[in-house]
Amino acid sequence: MGEIGRVCVEDSVQDGVDVLSSSDDMASEADHLVVLVHGILGSTANWKFTAEQFVRSLPDKVVVHCSDCNTYMLTLDGIDVMGERLAEEVVEAINRRPGIQKISFVAHSVGGLVARYAIGRLYRLPSRKDQEVCQSYLYEENSRGSICGLEAMNFVTLATPHLGSRGNKQVPFLFGINAIEKVASRIIHLIFRRTGKHLFLTDMDDGKPPLLQRMVVDWGDLYFMSALQIFRRRVAYSNVVHDHIVGWRTSSIRRNSELPEREDSLSEKYPHIVYEELSNGENVDKCTDFAGFTWDHQLLEEKMATALSSLSWEKVDVSFHNSIQRFDAHSVIQVKDFLIHSDGADVIHHMIDHFLT
Repeated sequence: MGEIGRVCVEDSVQDGVDVLSSSDDMASEADHLVVLVHGILGSTANWKFTAEQFVRSLPDKVVVHCSDCNTYMLTLDGIDVMGERLAEEVVEAINRRPGIQKISFVAHSVGGLVARYAIGRLYRLPSRKDQEVCQSYLYEENSRGSICGLEAMNFVTLATPHLGSRGNKQVPFLFGINAIEKVASRIIHLIFRRTGKHLFLTDMDDGKPPLLQRMVVDWGDLYFMSALQIFRRRVAYSNVVHDHIVGWRTSSIRRNSELPEREDSLSEKYPHIVYEELSNGENVDKCTDFAGFTWDHQLLEEKMATALSSLSWEKVDVSFHNSIQRFDAHSVIQVKDFLIHSDGADVIHHMIDHFLT
């Protein structure tokens, strides 16, 4: 256990890192668990700045849990395997703190997909009779349920490829050249193993649709969309430019025609926030088959975008184009290392200032 200013860090090799107020009185009042999930090849160290800022800003409200069940090379095992590990870790974190009543997730990059999988596993129906309800493709905002018995508050992603990485310009460093993108989809598993296959939608396990497609419906005993819709807020922070890993379209859950004009920030407090939008849930035809198998990756992307857009999202566009750190925007938006990614601090403060507690 260590103490940094007013922040207490409880380090457990097996169960992640908990960060909370060093004041016993304030820590005892905190009833809101905030789970931080890092991205590919990441670790709990990536969340040091964010965790400390959360607790300093909301000392009597939150306990921050930095997940470490999928560190470094374990992030290549596949989104499903990582999601199952995360679900188990979250249950353990909840069991350690019986006073917890609420839960939120903040996830970076692939961690956002892992968190979406995990909440599908952790979702609890509101009553026994509801367990007999048939799978539905529409999710009403007022439907009930919980995440492992806790009230679902904020689900926040930072530069997460919600629509996968297969489509044109979804991975900007491939330059939007179709031939290069096609080759990448065929060899990505050699570098990023099962996780790469999931991201590029090339996993066809046992004749099932790709995992990311399955994750826009309730699939079997995994309530992916039912879980996502019970959060009081869903927020997608996206890099407009200079993110060479995750494109603007996939991280903001938009179609090309829906991307706003690029603008400069008008805020002194949040100089890198350039656009904010509340996207209300779209009306979706009840007969739409979001899980229907297709080889057409453009149609697949459209199905995922339509399904996810059936829920309301707060979309926050970020640009570091005037920053000397802009070419590492994918890490700057998380403040992965404050010494070299400090320009993203206003994004983290924006997130915390708007957090529902």
